[in-house]
Amino acid sequence: MGKRFVGIIYAALILIIAAGCSTTKPDISTTKSDSLIVAIGSEPDTGFDPTKGWGRYGSPLFQSTLLKRDDDLKIEGDLATSYEVSEDGKTWTVKLRSDVTFSDGERLTSEDVKFTFDTSASNGSAIDLTNLASVSAGPDEVVFQLKEPQSTFIYYLITTGIVPKHAYSATYAEQPIGSGPFTFVQWDRGQQLIVEANETYYGSKPSFKKLTFLFLNEDAAFAAAKAGSVDVAYIPSAFSKQQVAGMRLEAVKSVDNRGIAFPYVSTGGQTDKGYPIGNDVTADKAIRLAINTVIDREKLVEGVLEGHGSPAYTANDGLPWWNEDTKFPDHDAKAAATILQAGGWSDSDKDGVVEKDGLKAEFTLLYPAGDVTRQSLALAASEMVKEAGIQINVEGKSWDELETLMHANAVMLGWGSHDPLEMYNLYSSDFGGVDYYNTGYYSNPAVDEWFEKALNARTEEEAIGFWTKAQWDGQTGLSAKGDAPWAWLVNIDHLYLVKDGLDIGKQRIQPHGHGWPVTDNIASWSWK
Repeated sequence: MGKRFVGIIYAALILIIAAGCSTTKPDISTTKSDSLIVAIGSEPDTGFDPTKGWGRYGSPLFQSTLLKRDDDLKIEGDLATSYEVSEDGKTWTVKLRSDVTFSDGERLTSEDVKFTFDTSASNGSAIDLTNLASVSAGPDEVVFQLKEPQSTFIYYLITTGIVPKHAYSATYAEQPIGSGPFTFVQWDRGQQLIVEANETYYGSKPSFKKLTFLFLNEDAAFAAAKAGSVDVAYIPSAFSKQQVAGMRLEAVKSVDNRGIAFPYVSTGGQTDKGYPIGNDVTADKAIRLAINTVIDREKLVEGVLEGHGSPAYTANDGLPWWNEDTKFPDHDAKAAATILQAGGWSDSDKDGVVEKDGLKAEFTLLYPAGDVTRQSLALAASEMVKEAGIQINVEGKSWDELETLMHANAVMLGWGSHDPLEMYNLYSSDFGGVDYYNTGYYSNPAVDEWFEKALNARTEEEAIGFWTKAQWDGQTGLSAKGDAPWAWLVNIDHLYLVKDGLDIGKQRIQPHGHGWPVTDNIASWSWK
């Protein structure tokens, strides 16, 4: 039985289950004008608890945040009416609205904000609040005391949904209560999530009374779209050329990037778990620069992504803290050859692979097995670098295997966030070998110094200048203009099939595909 056929059957079954197994009575007043069925992302493993990371890559739906971004990624208030940062950067004072209630009718207060951040800090979850010393609650005011200045603390105010102290329990993630634009109705694990508009929401009311999120894989989502069973479906680029009656393709720009992380240090080290660190070939800067120079990123976009993407040069292309000077002409085999020659690499034995001091320019590039896009990018890149006399051997591995091998081999990874702290995590020497961040153990004292200045800045605007210099300050930096510890390849457009007549608003440049980034403005969607 073919994979596509399996997807179609799965889509049909999931829709039947969703319709027939609901424990709530059908709302006969819900019509096409006030309901929506979407298949736009995978099911959240940990449920809908913001203190455990829910909502970081899209709207938290049920909860409000202190701050939020507008369609131009500028920061504005949500629950907060204003905020101030002390001269030393350690005290953040946030003034709150006084007219907000949770969906159960209880008023949202500063105690709920304090409880949310205290809980997030104690959970040790995806929200890193290790720099938070204390939170104090006053009348319509919350004061955050930091251990050290941290300009990026503002992003926790943007992404952390506020939970109710009075209604928080061990089962909150499965039955959330909040003050956001939607209220929780029902979650059938592995099948669907049903939400309704929050009638007491303080902001602009959503156009839809009811939303149903179906948890379908890409094949099944596409099958459901063709069957007319969903209003919006997230699809991979492989399906983008196929027409679906009554639907249009929306391509949204993103910083959902893919790139090659190189081992930056020489062979010989070990992690605390005994995993090998370092690679003598990729530790040579000339190799990393030559690869960055010879790869044809436009060809990768056209060939692998069906044109739905853009060349990538950093982890944050197009965002306010991106240094545009990091762009460079690529697919230049002559320049790559010059770089290698200057670095002491030559093809003395005429076998097509350059060498230096008896070391062949050959190494392994790993990708997560089962990820077709990363596999295709890895194979295409390996062919491109042959033009420079570099041999890359491509292998797919499970994530468990990758964890043991990624510090001694190049790895095809993906990132992308609306938070410059991700760039810090990827390149700071403090994060060498931490999780999947700085897998190659990259370290540059000048870059670390720019990072420190960015973190110690009082405002985002002040910090941006330091973030850009960390990428390239005219002499050195973390980009391919400098040390080139990565070869970033592409930014992947997020593709959605959208039913004709449905307006999904102005889509912002989206982060990595974890979560549901398209829902960031879902309260403003409407039928034309």
